Amino acid sequence: MKNLLYIVLLPLVTFSQSNLEGVILEANEKNEKIGLLGANVYWLDTSIGTTTDFDGNFTIPYSSNYKKLVISYVGFKTDTLEITSNKKIEHWLRSTSDLDAVTVTSRKQSTAKSYLKAENVQIVSSAELLKAACCNLSESFETNPSIDVNFSDAVTGTKQIKMLGLSSPYILIATENIPSVRGASQAYGLSFIPGTWVESIQITKGAGSVINGFESIAGQINAELQKPSTDDKLFVNAYASVNGRLELNTHINTKVNDKWFTGLYIHGNLRDSKFDRNNDSFLDVPLKKQINVMNRWQYTNPEKGLVSFINVRYLNDNNQSGQVDFDPDRDKLTTNNWGSEVDTERFELSTKLGYVNPEIPWQSIGLQLAYSNHNQESYFGLNQYDIRHNSVYSNIIYNSIISDSRHKIKTGLSFTYDHYDEIALATDFERSERSFGGFFEYAYDDLDKLTLTAGLRFDTHNLLGEFITPRLHLRYTPWEKSALRASIGRGIRSANIFAENQQIFATSRSINILNTNGEIYGLDPEIAWNYGVSYLQGFNLFGRKADITLDFYRTDFQNQVVVDYENSQELNFYNLEGDSYANSFQAEFNYNAFEGFDLRTAYKYYDVQTEYLSGKKTKPLTPNHRLFANASYETNKTEKQAQWKFDLTYNWLSEQRFASTINSPSEFQLPNESPTVATLNAQITKVFSPKFEVYLGGENLTNVRQSNPILGADNPFGANFDTTFVYGPIFGSMYYTGLRYKLN
Repeated sequence: MKNLLYIVLLPLVTFSQSNLEGVILEANEKNEKIGLLGANVYWLDTSIGTTTDFDGNFTIPYSSNYKKLVISYVGFKTDTLEITSNKKIEHWLRSTSDLDAVTVTSRKQSTAKSYLKAENVQIVSSAELLKAACCNLSESFETNPSIDVNFSDAVTGTKQIKMLGLSSPYILIATENIPSVRGASQAYGLSFIPGTWVESIQITKGAGSVINGFESIAGQINAELQKPSTDDKLFVNAYASVNGRLELNTHINTKVNDKWFTGLYIHGNLRDSKFDRNNDSFLDVPLKKQINVMNRWQYTNPEKGLVSFINVRYLNDNNQSGQVDFDPDRDKLTTNNWGSEVDTERFELSTKLGYVNPEIPWQSIGLQLAYSNHNQESYFGLNQYDIRHNSVYSNIIYNSIISDSRHKIKTGLSFTYDHYDEIALATDFERSERSFGGFFEYAYDDLDKLTLTAGLRFDTHNLLGEFITPRLHLRYTPWEKSALRASIGRGIRSANIFAENQQIFATSRSINILNTNGEIYGLDPEIAWNYGVSYLQGFNLFGRKADITLDFYRTDFQNQVVVDYENSQELNFYNLEGDSYANSFQAEFNYNAFEGFDLRTAYKYYDVQTEYLSGKKTKPLTPNHRLFANASYETNKTEKQAQWKFDLTYNWLSEQRFASTINSPSEFQLPNESPTVATLNAQITKVFSPKFEVYLGGENLTNVRQSNPILGADNPFGANFDTTFVYGPIFGSMYYTGLRYKLN
């Protein structure tokens, strides 16, 4: 975060021998405690400073020699406080546009955009995640206009996300800044992170920081997990839906002593009821069992400047899909009935250790270590696909300043090892990937209008060779409550063609890899440049807070592994020959229309083109236009009455191009484009007390359903069976209910 001189690891924690803690709030008519994210806090005439977190909290080194504390934020009056002790402070900042004029009332937003960071970052709090029954991370973006969520196919129920018109493999998805959804877990990994475990999500558009690696192309998503020291002592979330899904989440946190905290996080879900509403003989949603357990340890030692997190996690996930009459004990890998099972067992061990020099608090060092073992055994009809992935990740980061706090540097080394043992197309695609790299990032902040972050990393990879990854982010504030940003960056990645596209096995297509001269599956690495500009403007509309964001991003591929569906009898992988790019434009408007009511609307335009063997075409199943609206309302909190929360989300998608089916018999040919799709989701929550609440909601209330989502469903072992032409909902309306209980 901007001005943090002591970044070690996320979560950001600052230590010294003596600290001053406090919270910075936005002044409002009712003195409601609305924390200001990203406010500058620093000692006058020193290089020691920090910024506030999502709730407005900060911690800064304290000495009796420090007398004046400066607090500033774009669009607010800068205050200088006289400090005589390290007693915790609470301070309200007033908007400069409201001084001696009109009193503005507002409340804390569940989603925040920084006016101060060089990167285009959006922070989604746990309060935003509660607006929908986000039982896992893949379902956590339904109320976010920057992320698109859709099904990958018509049988497995797998949800995939897109950003800037590109699918999730082009997004670096991390858990507490450690890359986590990658390799073998790319297809299902988002469903392995329960929503209740997530404290906040940071969404970065465009090329991200070089610190986290070289793979990011379209953006980065980082999920911060709940901390045992701040999470509830006991938290229980129970969920049930009409499509047979049952879930239970339990958090148990304990303070061991003054330095150690531990938490046990348990997630289980079950769906054992069969549904076939469209009568095509296939399950509308898969049968599922998952058990997910994490033990999390947190260590803090302020006197020695140490903080550490240790996570141990085990996952067992079983999915069954296919025809209603399919019995795996009887029909597995036979032509009796078409069916699929995806069984995954995963073990993870990760640790983060941070040290801040107590004598020189702007110097710190952080270490990230992670190991994972991922074992998936699966089959789709007669196609068998198994993958075992062992991964080791390490990253060491050193932070300091040059001369003063306006000039900050981060440098370090990273090492990654991945071993894949993969069986696909009756072939063993075994390989090992090793990369070693170093990075340097310089950040300049004039504490007013200009912020710049420039990073460069060099990596050597046993299969990809040696390469350089540059990234640049710039933020300029031309006037009050504004942020004009620009970014450019390069990304490189090896495509895991089978793990990332497992829906191809749920077809009768022949699968081919063409021009096989590269090092991975015979293919070359994917290389792309991402460019972007963004403008954020905050203002008051009829005395209420509002903001508008306009951004445009373009991704140009120097090489891409093309996934070509344009021949309905084949699926071809090959290296790009020609142009491939993705243009993304988004306009977003947020408005606190009246007390307790927030409105978010957005329009998004995509132009995603790729050169296929049959010519340059729009990427299939990518709408050119999308409209989004989210309205949320909360009643006032009172001691005697329960609080109500209402949330409504609308999505409209324009026509989407189908891949060509001209080679198919006439009865299996599709039109050039899909119909438009409009869906409506809603949720009502009643908060009886700080400890207990219940919720009731519905998805796809308009009951939109794609007719005949599976081609050749009546003959799944025939030549025209295909489950990949999915453009909208399959199940229709889905209703759910649940409860949350917490004990602080």
